Amino acid sequence: MRERAAWMGLLLLGAMVAVGLSVGNQHFLTLTIQTMILATLATSWNILGGFAGQISLGHSAFFGLGALITRELWLGGQAFPLAVMTAVIVTALAAFVVGIPMLRFRDIYFAIGTLALGVAVYITAGNLWPGISSLPAEVLRSYDFTGPYFFALGALVAAVCVSVWLERSRLGLGMMTVREDEEAAKATGVDVFSHKLAAFVISAAVATLAGSAFAYFSVSYYPNFAFSVIWTFEAVLVVFIGGIGTLAGPLLGSIFFILGRDLMPTDVDEFQVVFFGLLFIVVVLLFPGGLSQAAGRLLGRAGERSTATDRPTAARGRS
Repeated sequence: MRERAAWMGLLLLGAMVAVGLSVGNQHFLTLTIQTMILATLATSWNILGGFAGQISLGHSAFFGLGALITRELWLGGQAFPLAVMTAVIVTALAAFVVGIPMLRFRDIYFAIGTLALGVAVYITAGNLWPGISSLPAEVLRSYDFTGPYFFALGALVAAVCVSVWLERSRLGLGMMTVREDEEAAKATGVDVFSHKLAAFVISAAVATLAGSAFAYFSVSYYPNFAFSVIWTFEAVLVVFIGGIGTLAGPLLGSIFFILGRDLMPTDVDEFQVVFFGLLFIVVVLLFPGGLSQAAGRLLGRAGERSTATDRPTAARGRS
């Protein structure tokens, strides 16, 4: 099963590389880049919420830090890879410092605390950077989708690789034990707080990559927009729609969300939140495991049908 998933992942990656090299439709590339950025952010949240069971509502703070630091250093003359590396290190350190007191809270108190943190950072960023951040003319002259596309793809691949590693490592198994029952985890010798903190820092670092991709892709935007709590809510939404705690869930949910938003008529844009909120309720009620569970059921039924079809054929062959 794992080998089949690995081959499917490699085929999908090859297809994505081919798309980036051959497709010139800007609208299609824009949607694809947006999907990959959101999927990376959702994967980072899934590490904290899906693997470790810590529901954060302030994840946009790390996304925004990644975008802000990367953008400021890059436009200030720093090489882009070095700007991204600096953003990841600084954000991870900030998450470590913030996580120590924040993770003392549990359940709803942790969620409210992270939401307050996210709102505070959003307001602060708006006051400190009130103007629009735009790419300079010399960068715009040579701007195309190739660089942002492949960086967003690389960020998504990195996020998935981190999730795969966590799913199979002792650290990740410890996080999942904490998610299921903290008291039982303590009884079995798992250091609950250190596993929560590790999940918090790793998820922040991965969210930074999504923010860096957003900063590289966007021609102009208000810096505080990257800190908006809407990024957190979208990440949470697509994770639950796709399947919380799964590897494919964030990507499936992001594809569904971006395509749904693009296909929605422009005159009902203000009802997007209502529409996706109702959709979230329907998916959770019908498929608690999200689209991943639904896809698994369909594949399972297809496998059962193919097996049932093969049996009469084999019986006829023996006769």
